[in-house]
Amino acid sequence: QLQLVESGGGLVQAGGSLRLSCAASGRTFSSYAIGWFRQAPGNEREFVAAINWNGLDTYYADSVKGRFTISRDNAKNTVFLQMNSLNPEDTAVYSCGAQYSGTYVHARYYDHWGQGTQVTVSS
Repeated sequence: QLQLVESGGGLVQAGGSLRLSCAASGRTFSSYAIGWFRQAPGNEREFVAAINWNGLDTYYADSVKGRFTISRDNAKNTVFLQMNSLNPEDTAVYSCGAQYSGTYVHARYYDHWGQGTQVTVSS
């Protein structure tokens, strides 16, 4: 069983940066693609970014492209989401998910989820 724990959220002013972490337990972490999703109150869960098992393939939502960077360290069982130039529209609960196969942007293909971490961007 793969367990995921997010951290790094918080309150930041517009234009600021945060780095989220998704730490995994389980020997098979390196076999999974990892995706970040976010959900703001009243909104549906939204795809943010994903990275394949070896880190060579990344994919971003248009809304974060050029501002967010996803990376992973399989030796540390951790995936990172560096978020720069944050704006109030980025305010949401950010969750990471793990998938063995499927398309990155659809949450239904993810088999394991963390509990989420709150990101709040003030104007």
